Amino acid sequence: MKLLNFKHPPAYRVDPWRIIEDKFSPENNMLSETLFTVSNGYIGIRGSFEEGLFEHPDRTIGGIYLNGFFESVPIPHAERGYGFAQNTQTLLNVTDSKIIELYLDGERFSLGSGAILSFRRILNMKEGCQERKVVWKSPEGREVQITVTRLVPFKHRHLIVFNYQVIPLNFSGQITLRSSLDGNVDNHTHVEYDQRFSASLGDLRLQVSDIKLEDTGAVIIQETVRSQLAMACAMENRLKGGKLLKADTGRTDQQATTTFQLTANENEKITLLKYVAYFTSRDYPAEKIPDMALETVGKAQKIGFKSLCDEQKEHCKKYWDSAGVYLEGDPKAEQGLRFNLFHLLQASGSNGTTGIPAKGLTSEGYDGHYFWDTEIYMVPFFTSIKPEQARKLLEFRYSILDHARSRARELSHQKGALYPWRTIAGEEGSSYFPASTAQYHINAAIAFAMHRYIEISGDFSLMLDFGAEILFETARLWEDLGTYVPRKGNRFCYNEVTGPDEYSALVNNNCYTNLMAQWHLRYAYQTARYLQQNHPNEFSKLAKKIKLCEEELKAWQRAAEYMYIPYDEVMQIHPQDDGFLDKEVWDFKSTPADNYPLLLHYHPLVIYRFQVCKQPDVILAHLLLSERYSLEQKRRDYNYYEPITTHDSSLSPSIFSIVASELGYCEDAYQYFLMSARLDLENIMKVTHYGIHMANMAGSWMCLVSGFAGMRISEGSVSFNPYMPDNLKQYRFRIRVRGCLLEVIVRKRKARYKLLEGESISFAHQGTWVTLSEGETVNFKLAGQKQQINSH
Repeated sequence: MKLLNFKHPPAYRVDPWRIIEDKFSPENNMLSETLFTVSNGYIGIRGSFEEGLFEHPDRTIGGIYLNGFFESVPIPHAERGYGFAQNTQTLLNVTDSKIIELYLDGERFSLGSGAILSFRRILNMKEGCQERKVVWKSPEGREVQITVTRLVPFKHRHLIVFNYQVIPLNFSGQITLRSSLDGNVDNHTHVEYDQRFSASLGDLRLQVSDIKLEDTGAVIIQETVRSQLAMACAMENRLKGGKLLKADTGRTDQQATTTFQLTANENEKITLLKYVAYFTSRDYPAEKIPDMALETVGKAQKIGFKSLCDEQKEHCKKYWDSAGVYLEGDPKAEQGLRFNLFHLLQASGSNGTTGIPAKGLTSEGYDGHYFWDTEIYMVPFFTSIKPEQARKLLEFRYSILDHARSRARELSHQKGALYPWRTIAGEEGSSYFPASTAQYHINAAIAFAMHRYIEISGDFSLMLDFGAEILFETARLWEDLGTYVPRKGNRFCYNEVTGPDEYSALVNNNCYTNLMAQWHLRYAYQTARYLQQNHPNEFSKLAKKIKLCEEELKAWQRAAEYMYIPYDEVMQIHPQDDGFLDKEVWDFKSTPADNYPLLLHYHPLVIYRFQVCKQPDVILAHLLLSERYSLEQKRRDYNYYEPITTHDSSLSPSIFSIVASELGYCEDAYQYFLMSARLDLENIMKVTHYGIHMANMAGSWMCLVSGFAGMRISEGSVSFNPYMPDNLKQYRFRIRVRGCLLEVIVRKRKARYKLLEGESISFAHQGTWVTLSEGETVNFKLAGQKQQINSH
């Protein structure tokens, strides 16, 4: 692998619980805006400034986003074909509610004018807020200290709160504060040439339908043009300190502003508390949302800022107590891992009607779409930390099952369901079918996530409530998609599919796809038989609903039994697909470093002709279906695919790290872990200003738990095979398994397990089984510390 240089000074101070920016840099600002986003899974507000950055308009993306609130946009195919996706959905930048303008005797505060005497911006991961403190000198010499705390409460999903404090340091005089709601907003990232960002074209502006004014607040009602959705944004402002001269609220066609004019003495603190609420017609009747927004800000004002902060701290404490993540020996890795887990917490607000966008709610990358990332990376994480959130994410998939059925019919499947590759509301939103619709393996990802959820949580009610319907409908698709091929010994094959590696598309028998389809069909068959025997009434009702017959179950079993799995007997590796090994290996030595990622510098047809991988494909199968393969087989496949993988996808490093840990390639494992842990803080992919990489963040946790600690779960049983990387002195984490909270602490020569919650738990440590009761602890010596094997 190409090792990364982490010896350069980081852009943000290394701190165990905070991300700290000590200097304002216009060039670095869009990256910082992403990293300093605060969110509760429903509302996300980028770290852009309340006063704006009007001297550097090209250095800011001032976005606020509501999960699942979208505009429908026609896809402009130059040559439209049957079954091509007709429309995409785009997450909308909504009413700008962060605006607070400050004037000192008429001089407007802005970081682009005057002099910045000191600057600090902090993402406080322990308390769940963003803080900024600036000492500024105006062009005429007035000095002021401005401290802003921004809160998006986890327990109040519709709310944002701003605590804006001003202290005049060397003068007494008039201060004006203008707090606004601005409906004149559009999406920012219209990047047509890069599929990773936004493919949406045209004006995505919300239309202002009404503005209602209150004494010190207002509500703006807006509507989309095509998706027929409405939203309301309300604010309430409260001022403390100074001598108030005048307060009034006015409006223009698209903006409402409350203005406070006051006089303040030198060193006197002025505080503006701004409460903002968002409601949309996706959740409530459109006619009710303005009053609901106003009622929410009114209640928040009565609760008060301090109480809201206390609630936030308590919520964060419970989360961190549950995760229990601690690394000793590498502060940068620990900070990066906690940063990733904090953004996962901020994304965990699904109520069963939304998923988690690939970029969270930090920007407009990928149009705010949900991908398979959720099921393969995030659901396993949430199942182990916040199982109720994992279930809600799977409930969302059930909410769009009818869309998946319709999509299957468009693809000429008479039965079954095909989930969209990228979507918000259930409709396929990708225009490039070779790298989207052809990735049928998303069906298996959803089935696998349900299976993993049940294994870890023990909550089989998910299968009875809705999971079996998803499982059976998606299994039907696999049986209908494949065909028995006489020239391959009458094996069951899949032609013209795309696996996880998007640098190969429309291939025959992608190894990962066939393996996961086989697993899926077997799991569906076994679940159907289990339901028939143990829940006959529920099975009969479901079978009648979806017209599932005995012949279909037998067809699933037969297809799984006869599944074709590519294997090269000479090289003793799994070819990625039927034709992969017939291609020339990409000329990596002659490829300039600036030409990565390849998808931005070479036509897809060029890339498709070579052996080159964007991300793990066969290697991912080795992780998900770990028990199927010997260590020797995994080693041969890893040694072949690792050198030809570019890691142009953020989904790549964590998987390679976990498998490298299992193989004893400890240096590879740690370097890939570092890449995953610091991917956004170091802006390794060079695109974090367009949003964080949510799946990678969950992957970095998997590097620790499934990689270094070697955790595996099979048939509800947990096992660990831990080792200590040379870079660390100790690591710790906690996981929830079937109602129990287990703490794992690994040091250089021993591992310690303690059952913190739950009646009892049984698990294996390096092959030795143990049962713990609540409060009990067991210590093991680490047997056979992994040797630092060279992978090549």
